[in-house]
Amino acid sequence: MYVESINKVKDKLESLKKAGTITAWELPYENILTRLDAAYFFVSASKDKLSDISAAFKDYNDFNLCDNEKKTLSEMAYQITFQAADAIENS
Repeated sequence: MYVESINKVKDKLESLKKAGTITAWELPYENILTRLDAAYFFVSASKDKLSDISAAFKDYNDFNLCDNEKKTLSEMAYQITFQAADAIENS
């Protein structure tokens, strides 16, 4: 399914990968997503690159980068979402 806002994030993640900021990324269940705030992106990167990742998404509303503690959707170290803080607390 084509969702412009999701595709823009995917393009940015590909750019970060090519630049060496992240080593890999994934978006589970991409084919059923209809909006960006429902997407959970996962990335692998070293801790010293986290500020670079955050800077790349500074213009995005509700950008969140955190440790992927649950590891249920991905084994990658970090999770990126575009959800309001109260939505994250309730998930």
